[in-house]
Amino acid sequence: MLTTVSTTPDNSATAPIHQDLTERGLTPAEHYLNSGYPSMPALVAARREHGITMITPLLSDSSRQASTANGYSRDQFVIDYEARTATCPQGVTSAHWNPQVRDGIEKIHIAFPQRACWTCDAQPACTSSKARQRRITVYPREIHELQQSTRTAQNSTDWRRIYQRRAGIEGTMNQAANSIGLRKARYRGQKKVELEHYLGATAINISRLDAYLTHRPLDRINTSRLIRLHAATTN
Repeated sequence: MLTTVSTTPDNSATAPIHQDLTERGLTPAEHYLNSGYPSMPALVAARREHGITMITPLLSDSSRQASTANGYSRDQFVIDYEARTATCPQGVTSAHWNPQVRDGIEKIHIAFPQRACWTCDAQPACTSSKARQRRITVYPREIHELQQSTRTAQNSTDWRRIYQRRAGIEGTMNQAANSIGLRKARYRGQKKVELEHYLGATAINISRLDAYLTHRPLDRINTSRLIRLHAATTN
């Protein structure tokens, strides 16, 4: 069993981990993350470079339009990457398509014609900018399509059932912090701390193997009575 615990956000943590696992021939088919870590470029890079599917809930659109009942959120715009245009819910085609790179991340800035926005009856649901012109920003095609499919999938019952495995990861982190005491290093020096982490991970694996072989729940306080009864009768 290989246990990797990281509190570094985003692809600054996942990319080195995936690369290290690839070099050791231990690349998993899936990598489970919580909602605080993923970025769309990181999800695409994991799939493209290492063949890893990152199972993680993506944060929903937090824009004003998405939080308004009748607002026109970005997801309601049809993006045509071949024609390099976008079409709004009112059927108006964009006037500008500007690919840009900021902080190393590729994005496409799309603007709609001002005249069409000024005379549109749906303007209050679409934009509140002083220019009264709707602009949207999207990722390149591969990232955009993965974002859309992931957001659709995470609303399904099957996806929620699969993602329940994340609870085991959270349990491992809790065990590392509270049982093994890995919140603080006992020694000085990177080599000594690294050795401490290896020993801690080994201790967690042995503890979990013992719990599995003896049918003993790892945490009896948060385990339901039914599960504790089942464990007791099968021991």
